[in-house]
Amino acid sequence: MAHTRGTQSDFERLREQAVALRRAGYSLRQIRDELKIFNNDLLGRLVKGEPPPAWTTRPRAKDDLRERARELRLRGWTYDRIQLELGCSKSSISLWVRDLPKPERKRSREESAAIARRGWEEKLRIRDEERRRTKEAAKQAVGDLSPRELFLVGVGLYWAEGGKDKPYDRREKVIFVNSDPGMIRVFLAWLDQMGVERCRLRYTVMIHERADAAAAEQYWADLVGADRSAFNKTALKRHTPRTARKNTGDSYRGCLGLKVLKGADLYRRIEGAWYGIVESARVADQ
Repeated sequence: MAHTRGTQSDFERLREQAVALRRAGYSLRQIRDELKIFNNDLLGRLVKGEPPPAWTTRPRAKDDLRERARELRLRGWTYDRIQLELGCSKSSISLWVRDLPKPERKRSREESAAIARRGWEEKLRIRDEERRRTKEAAKQAVGDLSPRELFLVGVGLYWAEGGKDKPYDRREKVIFVNSDPGMIRVFLAWLDQMGVERCRLRYTVMIHERADAAAAEQYWADLVGADRSAFNKTALKRHTPRTARKNTGDSYRGCLGLKVLKGADLYRRIEGAWYGIVESARVADQ
């Protein structure tokens, strides 16, 4: 019992000294060094209830931002506007001003939506203009095609979109199918350069049965400048309950198939030229 009273009295003596030092403006580190108490738990108990001196309280780095954010919120500013003004995150702003009343809406929802819609439409307009300028610049950069350039383009087009011979299925035929009018025009120009007479060409329109086949036939005939007698019977793609068509607009005209009669020799030249391009690209890459 005597030992307990001694221990308690020692604690009270140390506490009196620690409190006196605390009130004199000592920091915890200074009290520790002064009293030679290196047990942090004991040190905390000795000064419990005593506030730290003002000089030891370091101001928070964001206190000024917090006060400024609250001031702006009271003036009716939105989170977005405060964020732009102060450069801090919305989450911080929300934490700082959450106890303040929400600013009254100055515009109706319809007005805000209209403003947002106009802003989005302007962005789309700018994007469209940038897209148009880029395409136009690329178009102008091409210039006139030399015979060699047209030859290489035509070989590449055919090998991408034309029919091909297989070791297990010999088909040395020149058959080109595409829905892009530009592709058809370029391929026709290539055939002209290769000396293929137009009388050796036969055409086939391929289109969905629910589309306007007659209009498509006339469109392609006008495009290639051929008499309707050069056209085979139109191939209609059948509609099924599971058919999900997206090409339903007035601009849908199906595909045009173009076949060169007696084209075996031309096909062989195309295939040979293509593998020549592949080999040249391989050598250039090395």
